[in-house]
Amino acid sequence: MSKKILIIVSNAKVIGPKHRNTGVFLPEAAHPYGEFAAAGYNVDFASLTGEVPALDGMDSKDEPENAKFLQGEGWEKMQHNHKLADVDVSTYDAIFVAGGLAPMVDMPENPLLKKIIAETYERGAVVSAVCHGPVALLNVKLSDGTFLLKDKNITAFSNEEEENYAREDVPFALETALTNQGGKFQAGAAWAPHSIIDGNLVTGQNPASAAETARNVISLLEASY
Repeated sequence: MSKKILIIVSNAKVIGPKHRNTGVFLPEAAHPYGEFAAAGYNVDFASLTGEVPALDGMDSKDEPENAKFLQGEGWEKMQHNHKLADVDVSTYDAIFVAGGLAPMVDMPENPLLKKIIAETYERGAVVSAVCHGPVALLNVKLSDGTFLLKDKNITAFSNEEEENYAREDVPFALETALTNQGGKFQAGAAWAPHSIIDGNLVTGQNPASAAETARNVISLLEASY
C-alpha cells in the first residue's frame, strides 16, 4: 500500500515588530512534495486553521521543481488544505512540517500540534521538519513527561543563518530554543544542504535541505517494510 504523508504548514502571514510579510517558504513545500510524489506516496496538506497559506520565497518560482508544484496539483492541494483538528493523523506514515518564518508565529505553543507530534512520534511514525519548521518540536512532551527534543540529534535554521536573515523579526533564536529543551543541535555550513536522522525523527537545516530531508523520510519509510 502506498505511504501517506501529511505536510503541515503555517497560516501566519506577518511576523515581528516591523510586520514583515511571511508565509510558507516555497521550496520547503514544493521540493518535499515533489520527492514524496515521485516516490508514489499520497500527500495531503494540513494547517492549523485550514485557511489558504501565504507563500514566501516566490523569487524562486521559476525554478523547475517550484514551478512544477505551483502549476500542478501540489499548490492546489495546499490551497485546499485540511484544518489540522479535522485530520485523523494516525492514518499517516509520516508528518512533515514545512518552514519559512511563518511557523515561528503560530507553531511554538499550539496544543493540538504538540499532541499530534507526540502521538505520531510515539507510535513509531516519522516526524520531520525543515528550516524553521522544527519550531513545531518545541514544547512537545512525550507520555513520560520528557521533552521530545531531549538528547535528540537535530538541526534547523541556525543562529548563524538567522543573524544574516531575520534576527530582528523572529521572536527568539530557534537553534538556542531547541538546544535549551535538550536537543543536540548540529549545524552544517550556512545555507548548504544538511539533514539529520535520529530514530524516527528527521530534521533539515535550511531551504537547500528540503529535498534531502524528504529523501531521508523516504529512506526510513522504505526501510520499515
